[in-house]
Parts: sequence; structure tokens; C-alpha cells
Amino acid sequence: MAAFNASSTASLMAEEPSSPPLLLPSRASLRWQILRRALLSRTSHAPAPSQLGGDSSRFNTKNISRKVAGGFKLIPCVPLNGHLKENQCDQRDAFVCYQLPVEGNPKLTLVHRTEDSIDFRDFDISTRYDIDTTGLICSWPSEEVLAYFCMNHGGIFRSKRVLELGSGFGLAGMVVAATTDACEVVISDGNPEVVNYIKRNIYLNSGIYGDTEVQPLALHWNQEHASNMLNSFDIIIASDCTFFKDFHESLANTIKLLLKNSEDSEAIFFSPRRGNSLDRFLEKIKETGLEFLLVENYDDKVSSLHQKFLNGVDTSWPNYEKDHCYPIMIKIGFNRLLV
Repeated sequence: MAAFNASSTASLMAEEPSSPPLLLPSRASLRWQILRRALLSRTSHAPAPSQLGGDSSRFNTKNISRKVAGGFKLIPCVPLNGHLKENQCDQRDAFVCYQLPVEGNPKLTLVHRTEDSIDFRDFDISTRYDIDTTGLICSWPSEEVLAYFCMNHGGIFRSKRVLELGSGFGLAGMVVAATTDACEVVISDGNPEVVNYIKRNIYLNSGIYGDTEVQPLALHWNQEHASNMLNSFDIIIASDCTFFKDFHESLANTIKLLLKNSEDSEAIFFSPRRGNSLDRFLEKIKETGLEFLLVENYDDKVSSLHQKFLNGVDTSWPNYEKDHCYPIMIKIGFNRLLV
């Protein structure tokens, strides 16, 4: 102790920082701030960023979100302005043009909600109809991957009756309608607000379906299904529909009830694992008596992009994580020899 003299004390004090170190918020608190900002931004008395738990100059909540604009960027798309925007009836609407990379380069115009436009009315509808709001937020990366896969495997839809479940704004279902020879494509969601967007998007693109009949449908997995739909679809497609565990049983039963009872029929899902969520859903699939097959490497381009994001070669998706971002293909059907 004798060696710890005044000189030593002065030296230590000189090394102390002049101000307390910057404490960065935890990942959990940043996620809560994303929710708070989305809600409070819809009010006329929204607080300043500093009142929301921090200064945007110190950190950015976008750095924590796994959602990223463009996702895998498999289908070129650009925002549309001009007459479409002038004629929109809701300021929360945005128009996007997708140029499909297939023969003839057909274009799809989709109207969707602008970013961060969820409000309390949407949550009220969610509670009233027992559905989630994820279909209103954006087009999720898994949907783009599903659309891309369907576009590159158009032959499996020829002369088939196709149903998309939980479609959101309907990108994948409309790609099937625009690029394949399916006889009918039904694009469905359980959220009535989302179904309104599906109707508008079907109308906006009515000239590119050829002989394919395209229909919107409000379909809640918990409700009784119409008799003319039972076991009538050759192919069911869906993307990122396995996240909410409360819906697993009703989703599995819906597939069993609506998929044609044939060895040639199948459901094609794309979904990240998201912890044990996907595994729990597949348990429900087995309980219904259906079979499933998981395919991780289903497309060379998607696999290559996945590795680039994962290894930091491509930094355009800063919070990319395999468990939450990379969609696995799940084939579901009655046939024990699914291929």
C-alpha cells in the first residue's frame, strides 16, 4: 500500500475519461424503438427522436432490423411516379414496377403500403379478425424468392389450379399468373385490408394473364372453407407463413383440406427456420398425415447470394442471418416419394 502514493493517484486520474463512455442500447431496446416509432409517428403529437429513447446521430434503429429493402434483388423493380401516384386514393400507397426476367420481359405493377405506415386502425382489424399485420408491412424476401422460383419452374403450373396462401400484396401469385400456363390462380390472405390490395393489383395487371383466370380471395385459415374449394387445388404456394406458432395447426389443416388428394399435387412453401418455428410447423404437418421434404439448395443464384450475405462479401444486407433471413423450400403433399 505504501507504493500507492499521491503521484500514482494523479497518474490514474489523468487517464480517466473526461466524460462517461457512450452506452449503446441493446438489440432488444432498439427493436422496441422500431415499434414505438411506428406507432407514435401516426399521431399529431409524435415526440422528437431524442424523446423516443435516443438520438439518431448516436445510433440508427435500421441497423438492428433484419428487414432490408430489396432483399435478394432477384427481380428488378423500380418505384413508379406520375399518373399512377396522382390517382391513388390513399397517401400511404406506393406503386412499384417489377420487370420479370423471363422471355418477353413482362412487367407487373403492384400497389402496396409505404414503409412505416401501419396505424391503430390496422391493429384494430388485426384484433377483430384474429390475423396479423405482416402482409401490410412490405413484400418480404421469402416472397421474392418464391416468385423467382415459380417463374423459373413454370412448367409445374401448366394447366394447374394454383392457390397462394398469406400472399400479402400478391407478388408470387401474380408472377405465376403472368409467366406460366396455369389455368387458374387464386391469391388469398386473411387480412381484409391486404385483400383490397390484392384486388387492386389484379386489376392493374389484367392485360398480362393470357388465358389464366386470376381471382382474389379472403381466406382465414381458422374459418370453415367453402365446399367447392375442398381438395381442389393442384398446387398451393406460400412464403414466410410459419412464423406465428398460434397459426400452425390451422395452416396445416388448411393445406390438408384444400390440396387435391393426389400424388401429383403439392404445396410449395418458402420460409426461414426462425428458431424452432419452422420445426414446430412441420410437426403439425406430420400430425395431419401429410408428408414433407426440406430443400436448402434449390437455386444456384439464391445460394450464391446467401453465401455472400453470410460471409460479408455483399454488405447490402447488414443484419443478414441464416436462421431468420434464408428461406428454406418445403414441399408438402400426400406422396411419400416427394421429389
